[in-house]
Amino acid sequence: MASVEELLRSSTLYRSLSREDQKRLAAVSLARSYEKGGTIFAEGDAPDFLVTIASGRVKVVKMIQSGKEIILEIFGPGDPVGAVVAYEGRPYPASAVAIEHSECILVRRNEFFDLFERHPSLARGFLTGMAQRIVELTRRIPEVAGGRVETRFAHLFLKLAARMGRPQPGGRFVPMPLSRQELADLTGTTIETCIRIMSRWGKEGIVTTESDGFLVKDLAALERRAEA
Repeated sequence: MASVEELLRSSTLYRSLSREDQKRLAAVSLARSYEKGGTIFAEGDAPDFLVTIASGRVKVVKMIQSGKEIILEIFGPGDPVGAVVAYEGRPYPASAVAIEHSECILVRRNEFFDLFERHPSLARGFLTGMAQRIVELTRRIPEVAGGRVETRFAHLFLKLAARMGRPQPGGRFVPMPLSRQELADLTGTTIETCIRIMSRWGKEGIVTTESDGFLVKDLAALERRAEA
């Protein structure tokens, strides 16, 4: 595993910090591993740490009144998880669970804000990272609130291919074995609609489902559907 300082540099939230401020932050941080299904934080927990993913994948889930669990977002290496909530000090409104073996950097919240007050440059760098993260989240709106369901699916797979895709013969492989229900949750639709779209895309050679993820075969077709 890379050093805490190297992992902080890879994060969208902390990469704007100077090397000196990254070293200060690394001194009040720790690394922690989670196995598949491990809970990083639970809904209602106090945000004692600012969490950043070093390796692996993490899903943020919410339990609704019916008892069903819905996926709100999936994060990968370099991503902060629950940063806005931790910054505000409110209890987490959802839970973070490891999808696979994952390693995270946990920055002690109280010590972080002590550094915040003593080193204005760290505060400026962090706020720059926060602003970038807000822009990224804003771009996700079409995935869950766009007009056509197929458009939302296209946005989702374009994002997954860009963030996690590995070039291989025939397309870009996304090592994320999401169930049809999880895909439906991420795009705000029903499992039946999800099954129809994924079946049609498989036949059309756009995206196929593999045993351990998805193969995005036709990025151009996804881009056309994202613009529809």
